[in-house]
Amino acid sequence: MHKDELIYLHSVLLQLRIFFEEMGIQADFDRYDEMNISPVHIHRSKSEHKRAIFLLGEALAEAITSKSNLYERMHEIAESVSSR
Repeated sequence: MHKDELIYLHSVLLQLRIFFEEMGIQADFDRYDEMNISPVHIHRSKSEHKRAIFLLGEALAEAITSKSNLYERMHEIAESVSSR
């Protein structure tokens, strides 16, 4: 992947994190936060953005699998958004 594509993916995953937090879904983002990086930090290296993507993805995946009914809830949200 090119750096600009990684930065885009990083921004999408960060939006998912924000969505999860707004919905009250708890996840452990400490390892990501310790990196002190965001998608707007375009001066950071490609490998740093790649690591950030993996850490965000890991935390989001753990949040999804730790909630037994999270999949059903996300499906309900998707249905309500698509019906607007």
